[in-house]
Amino acid sequence: MREWAIALEAKPKYVVSSTRTSFPWTNSHHVVGDLRSSVQALKDATPAGVLLGSGKLAVALDRLDLIDEYLFLVHPRIAGHGPTLHESGLPSTRRLDLISAKPLRCGAVAMHYRRSA
Repeated sequence: MREWAIALEAKPKYVVSSTRTSFPWTNSHHVVGDLRSSVQALKDATPAGVLLGSGKLAVALDRLDLIDEYLFLVHPRIAGHGPTLHESGLPSTRRLDLISAKPLRCGAVAMHYRRSA
């Protein structure tokens, strides 16, 4: 197993699911109850931040105003179809401040934004 995979395996994983209750991943924790209060408690207990990887969850958390920072990886391809991050819309505009942008060798750009105050 590669070094990054070993490090990722050791990290806690918080899973939001209304259909599953057991997870095969090491160090997995099921987030249950009210999404707003459960995620806010997780944020309060995790000062270094929580990284998520689900578009559907990102939209739900964004609608609850629980996302402070965004990490986008933009690839140099236009699919022309498929879902978009906020296709169902948001209740208000999100103003963001660019923290960093890093071009990658593959042509993608990694961008880090923080919500404006």
